[in-house]
Amino acid sequence: MKTSENRIIPQQVVEDICEWAIMHGVAFRQPDNTAKHCPFSISPMSIERSVFEYLKYVTPLIAKLVSHVSEDHDFLQQSLAHMEKSEPLFERLMALHREVHGDSKNRVTPARQPLLLMRTDFMDDRELGAKVIEFNGIAAGMAPFGQRAAELHQFMQTQWNHVYQAWLEEKTATPLENAGMEQLALGIATAAKSVKAHFNDGGKPTFLMVVQKNEDNVYDQHLLEVELQKLGVRTVRRTFEQLSTQLYSGEHQRLMLDNVGGLDVVYLRAGYQFMDYFSPELNEPICCHTLSQTRLFMEQHYVAMNATISQQLATSKSMQMLLTMMPAEEYERWGLNLEEALAVKSVLAEMKPVNADTIAWFGTSANIDHWVLKNQGEGGGHCVFGKDISKQLSQLSEEEYNAWALMQRLYPHERDVPTIAIRDAQQTLVSDLVSEIGLFTAHYQGKPVTELDGYAGYLIRSKPASENEGGIHSGKGILDSLVLVDG
Repeated sequence: MKTSENRIIPQQVVEDICEWAIMHGVAFRQPDNTAKHCPFSISPMSIERSVFEYLKYVTPLIAKLVSHVSEDHDFLQQSLAHMEKSEPLFERLMALHREVHGDSKNRVTPARQPLLLMRTDFMDDRELGAKVIEFNGIAAGMAPFGQRAAELHQFMQTQWNHVYQAWLEEKTATPLENAGMEQLALGIATAAKSVKAHFNDGGKPTFLMVVQKNEDNVYDQHLLEVELQKLGVRTVRRTFEQLSTQLYSGEHQRLMLDNVGGLDVVYLRAGYQFMDYFSPELNEPICCHTLSQTRLFMEQHYVAMNATISQQLATSKSMQMLLTMMPAEEYERWGLNLEEALAVKSVLAEMKPVNADTIAWFGTSANIDHWVLKNQGEGGGHCVFGKDISKQLSQLSEEEYNAWALMQRLYPHERDVPTIAIRDAQQTLVSDLVSEIGLFTAHYQGKPVTELDGYAGYLIRSKPASENEGGIHSGKGILDSLVLVDG
């Protein structure tokens, strides 16, 4: 990232758009309860219309595949059994899965209704085209920030058009509308009203967001809640720790919350890391048992839920690798026809398991710049690149191998023109910006629940090509949006 000492655009513009961002909730909460705007670009990235339309077609197919895989409990237990000894969270999730669903000899059908709210992240590689980086099936947030980023660029175009045009990559490009917040809320509200109708309850349906204690990424969450409230849904927020003493069972497997009543949707924005289930106050002999049992308790009730334990397993890096290594014909067992299966396969980047053979191959034959080493962690900070891969592989014990996977490294197009990143109300010239494209989908009981056949908007996170971690929250990423170019 190259920094210019001089102001590149007028400071008045910077102040104006930073205030717009804060006013519209594009912010992180600070420890002193003030707000700081999220970092963002002042102009959108360009993508060929045909590329985006293909991603919009194939991403709901990926969600359809994952939705069916997540309900194939024999397959989940058999194919992921090797993971249990290699990663503590996986061990807990697999144990919970057996408690919820039984085993192949004694299969149990839990009452929970699967609501798959998923974000599939892509990079548009210079040579390979657009390929999947990862599936996000739990805590797959930031659809509101994605929509707000597109609106921020619309504000720039309206209020500061001369600045916007000066930094636009393609002058004839068409801004791409993003209704991610609204479409995701529609999918959630549809599920909530379905559960409410099942119980013949009066009043508003109720949505529970399970959150982390003292979280700073709250405004993105609140934006979704406001949209749900517009659709007639009551919203409440609780941590796992609070829920461990506040949930109880009502009649006919109704999930109930103290001082609230029946719950219709549970949406987990926590639970993707082992620490989310840890409470030092409980002083329990088995770490994280109580709070993970709270998650189990929820699944034993008739409530729309994202993410179910099986959805979290089905969107893991290990399952992504297994699906990537399968022939397309095998996807037909999960409801895809061959044309759909081939479309999904076309966007999956090559992956390899970590074992003695691949470690030996990597050390002698692999081009280290063509691969990235990933563990099962969600969010930023879980990838190893270049020379550090060999070092990491050499330090792994054999039982840790299954927690890791090698994945083809993607090199997206850099923008043809520099842009300006705004962070902490300061402007920085970035000459090598690359972008990650996340597409949201929403499916309830395996069926699409948006106005766009399951598609529910997008999130663009851009970063300097020289930076490995591109998260908005945990890396060097900035919020961005898309304009379409006719190729």
